[in-house]
Amino acid sequence: MRASAIVEKTGIPTASLVCDGFVGQATGIAPGLGIAGLPVARIVGHVDGQDLDELQRNLRAVTADAVIDCLTTPVEADSAASGLTSDTVVARGSFDDVNAVFYERRWSDGLPVVPPTAGRVAAFLAHTDDDPDRVIGALKPSGAAATVRNVAINGVMANCLPEHMPVLIALAEALADPGYGVEHSGDTTGGDALIILSGPVVDRLQFNCAEASLRDGYRANTSVGRFLRLFLRNVARCLPGATDKSTFGQTWRVVLAENGAAAQEIGWPSFSADAGFEADANVVTVGRFTGSSVIGSIYGNDPDTIARYLADGLVRQSGWELVFTVGFSRGLYRPLLVLSPMVAKTLARSGTTKERLRGLLFDHARLPARKLEAYIGAWSNMVPGNRNLNQLVDAGRAAPLYGESDDPERLVPIVEKPEDILLVLSGDPLRANACAFASNGMHGFPTSKRIRLPAKWQ
Repeated sequence: MRASAIVEKTGIPTASLVCDGFVGQATGIAPGLGIAGLPVARIVGHVDGQDLDELQRNLRAVTADAVIDCLTTPVEADSAASGLTSDTVVARGSFDDVNAVFYERRWSDGLPVVPPTAGRVAAFLAHTDDDPDRVIGALKPSGAAATVRNVAINGVMANCLPEHMPVLIALAEALADPGYGVEHSGDTTGGDALIILSGPVVDRLQFNCAEASLRDGYRANTSVGRFLRLFLRNVARCLPGATDKSTFGQTWRVVLAENGAAAQEIGWPSFSADAGFEADANVVTVGRFTGSSVIGSIYGNDPDTIARYLADGLVRQSGWELVFTVGFSRGLYRPLLVLSPMVAKTLARSGTTKERLRGLLFDHARLPARKLEAYIGAWSNMVPGNRNLNQLVDAGRAAPLYGESDDPERLVPIVEKPEDILLVLSGDPLRANACAFASNGMHGFPTSKRIRLPAKWQ
């Protein structure tokens, strides 16, 4: 579809071949590509679910004529404008009446939303020095503009507080950054965005970074996490059954807030510093992760033994996602390891720095080359052709370290280099646990933005 849009804009007709399961998605993403009526030729069913004879019959009976129509019928570029303005009243009546309208228009996640009245929106806008109509960027697949005002509207709906507004704006800036890849938010494997918050704003706005981290029940963590999903729904228009084609969806995640005091106490750099900002900077990071698992009851004091257990958790959580290390893309896998402060302090007492821990994890988070090749090739066909790692190295699609031997049992790392492993301190400070997340690579690459606080907060 993206290639077709580029070619169509040069005046050359195209036909995008789309399986039945993706026709709705094709219609939904076309406006964001600048051509609302981008020509699509339907393929009956799914190519993987048909034998060759059945596929050929369907191509002759349905697809061939559709291709001809696409190539002979002119199309015109269009915009993704909604027709709504900042003073448009979209619903009137009771709380239930408003929620019924929002649900019918697919503006809600199925839970009750706070009606974004003019007064409530104004209260949010009062907590930023930004122009309410500043265009933050265009969000695909819809191509609609993310603005400071629609950030406020969705923040109200998500039950955020007005004071959360600077965080919400930074989140919208991260989503609008091309490096994040917001257009992949509804991809097949269903990874969902996780917000990582670092800096003094964690305490100032009462985000939970201790017991039951990542659990709902804390307004800041829960509502800001919900905001992101609502913003994707209402501005990017990432909608289940249409542009969101995840096979098994995940719900929105509450904010993962860093325990900055614990990191400072043991002399480890903050996550803000890891992201390239000052150690005490207020920073929000958004990355898409496909799943997580707890590494429980971490025992002992030996850093190498602890690192082996943590590394095993990272390996167990990684599978087809390794295409973002080799094959599909190179060196873009960013697994996340969340450590409870107790585990981090145990490591620090032995003299283990954050950098040293990453080195240990890189050394131990490995699997046999044959298994990595199966994950990305034989089992998933994510990298067609069943090429081995040495062949991928020769093609420039894997780092040289993956081709140092022909032994299929040799151990290879899950990431290209130690700094690709993300580390955050959070959770119950009196529990020896960790949590490993698998990254969705370039389909939601971790993207960090500084949170700009309003002048009246100074």
